[in-house]
Order: sequence, then structure tokens, then C-alpha cells
Amino acid sequence: MASKKVILVGHFGVGKTSLVRQFVHQKFSDDYLTTIGVKIDKKEMSIEGKSVQLILWDIAGETSSSKIPQSYKLGAHGILYVMDVSRPSTYENLNEQIAELRKILSNVPLICLANKSDLLSPNFRKDLEEKVGDHKLLFTSAKTGENVEVAFESLTKEIMSWT
Repeated sequence: MASKKVILVGHFGVGKTSLVRQFVHQKFSDDYLTTIGVKIDKKEMSIEGKSVQLILWDIAGETSSSKIPQSYKLGAHGILYVMDVSRPSTYENLNEQIAELRKILSNVPLICLANKSDLLSPNFRKDLEEKVGDHKLLFTSAKTGENVEVAFESLTKEIMSWT
């Protein structure tokens, strides 16, 4: 079975830990727990008949991706860049932060997750899609489970076709 490292990055409080908890354990909690450093979880998936074990690195939120130790990013096969749709500060520098990630992980698949979509109006979705530009974007909600499985499955499919 192949093992693939996926990193979840983004500002503090955007829901990275909640997305992992929803994906791995199908659970959600309103309690906010700050991640210190990195929290690693695993989940086995089957993609097009192939088994893959995802090693999920939930990296502590920072306002700048340059503050994340490079060693956390090294060897990643995929990136989930998570933002909080209710806090514009978590995506206003999106392109610069992705460019910073690309200095280390130039060609790995990356999907932007607009998390907490249960708090969104339809008009806002369009505005955010324009801001994200060419980057792949999925609207997710760790609370309701909306697109959580889809996000990890989409990234895993990209990883499997890339590696």
C-alpha cells in the first residue's frame, strides 16, 4: 500500500483540525483547540481500486506560511490550503502564501478549501472564486461534512495520477 503525505496549511482557526477530524472520524466539535506544531493522523482510502494510506499533517496555523518550519512541508505529496470564509484575513494574501509554499513544493497538487461554507451567502461564493483565480477551490464545512470527503478524495486522485 502506498503512503502519501498531505499537509493542511492556513491561518489559525480556519478549521484544519476540524476537517481532519470530520474526514478521519466523522466527528465535529465546536470546541476550539489550538494545534501546537503539527498533529499527524492517518486514513486509508481506496482510489480506483488502489489502496493508499494518507498521512495527514495538520500544521499549526500561522499568519504567514514562511513561519512554518520547512521540515513540516518537505516530502508532501499534496497540499490542502484551508481558509475561513467568514474571515477575509485568512485568504486576502492567498496568492503570496501559495507562492511561498511553491518554493518548496513546486509541483505537488494543491486544493484551496473555503471552509465554514455553512456560514456563506451564494453571492460571496462567486467573489471568493474570483479571488482564488486559477487555483482549484472547494467549499467545505467541517461542521456539516459538506465536501470534506470530496476534498480529500479529489486531492488523493490528483496525487495518485501525479506520482
